[in-house]
Amino acid sequence: MIENRLITSFVHVAEELHFGRAAERLNIAQPALSRQIMQLEERLGVRLLERTQRKVALTPAGRLFLDHAYRIAADIQRAMTEVRKVNAGEAGKLAVGFIHSSTFSTTPRILRHFRELYPDVELELSEMTMAQQLVALQEGAIDIGILRPPISDIRIASHVLREERFVLAAPETHPLASAHEVALASVMDEGFILFSQRQSPLFHSRIIAMCEKAGFVPRVVQQATQIHTVMGLVSANMGLSIVPEVAIELNHPNVRCLEILDRPPVVQVILAWRQADGSPIVKAFVERTVGLYPG
Repeated sequence: MIENRLITSFVHVAEELHFGRAAERLNIAQPALSRQIMQLEERLGVRLLERTQRKVALTPAGRLFLDHAYRIAADIQRAMTEVRKVNAGEAGKLAVGFIHSSTFSTTPRILRHFRELYPDVELELSEMTMAQQLVALQEGAIDIGILRPPISDIRIASHVLREERFVLAAPETHPLASAHEVALASVMDEGFILFSQRQSPLFHSRIIAMCEKAGFVPRVVQQATQIHTVMGLVSANMGLSIVPEVAIELNHPNVRCLEILDRPPVVQVILAWRQADGSPIVKAFVERTVGLYPG
């Protein structure tokens, strides 16, 4: 193997074509520099320099090796820069999972902010359910999760990004659409578009619980998984729905979102990561995101 110091010494001699001046640039003794060049030539098995008492000149092999030496030096410098960036959390890859509803506001804001600060980090983004994200975090398939609690695994750390109220979504033609707020008991006879229990267990259980507390079990006329689908069905006058307030940000022109007087418990969006993950990139992402949502 040829050490980088031998290549560096050769480059200086090749540029100066004078051992004395090259030795001064390298801040070493001229005899030591001569030994380094001889050692390099021995390892390559070729003569790189023609030396006489009057001049130093590059051989054809020396000219070719100089071109390679410049490329090697540039590669080393680039490698040093990239390694330092990775060590500082400024470069590398980061796998981020996110729930669909977070794409209306939270996730775009987080990603935009991080990309502005760390443009050399490659983000691998995956839309995933909450259950899929938990498994992916545990198995190391993703580094960061943007999801909703609860998380029972003590190996997973989390930080609350935002809290969202539930609101009642009604078609703009519904008699209640002009109201600002409504009690759930007043809509107990209405048909509801409900989140799927299998695909959206958190929303499903929360909505059933708040309706039962208001004295009724909702009559389900349609089921859906995604918030934008629910809002589309409401706009088609298929029924009412109870949705997290992030649905308001969809600005659906044919749906009105009303405050719920019962004030049901809020739902949260959280940032999650593995406690033991010492990656500088993960640390940087968490710190910058917590800075956006300090809580």
